[in-house]
Amino acid sequence: MSPPIFGITGWKNSGKTTLTERLIAVFTGRGYRVCAVKHAHESFDIDQPGRDSYRLREAGARRVLLSSPKRWALVHELAGDPEMPLDWLLGEAAGFDLILIEGYKREPFPKIEIRRDGTSSRQPLAGSAPQIVAIASDRPSEETDGLPVFHLDDIGGMADFITAHLRLGAARR
Repeated sequence: MSPPIFGITGWKNSGKTTLTERLIAVFTGRGYRVCAVKHAHESFDIDQPGRDSYRLREAGARRVLLSSPKRWALVHELAGDPEMPLDWLLGEAAGFDLILIEGYKREPFPKIEIRRDGTSSRQPLAGSAPQIVAIASDRPSEETDGLPVFHLDDIGGMADFITAHLRLGAARR
């Protein structure tokens, strides 16, 4: 069974990563084991030129596994194959209490939309995306079509909302 999923969405430079980071800190502080999924731009790279793993990938390895006593990582080069579907990626999240997803605006799971003054001239997403169930904003008095609205600094309130919305059980410390 897949862990409960909740998303953070918004337009570019709205603060999605910062909000996701702050929510992860609250949930882990409450004892939940959190998996984070971030939809990145096509050109992202976690490997650094000159590092051993980068050299192995550049030599043609389609998959490089790195392991140490503190962490492990998997780098899989798609080499022209299509992007992995979100459902497949979520299969990698077994054993967690909560999955927080940054991005994936149109995927069907509940989300908080970030709206920040001056970061985008684009229209709010909530009207066209029924999976948005709340708003986080630096101007919380704005019209939000009846959705719950939180100030961007009310991280505890958002975490409480997510906990109730997903009906999360007690954390497994």
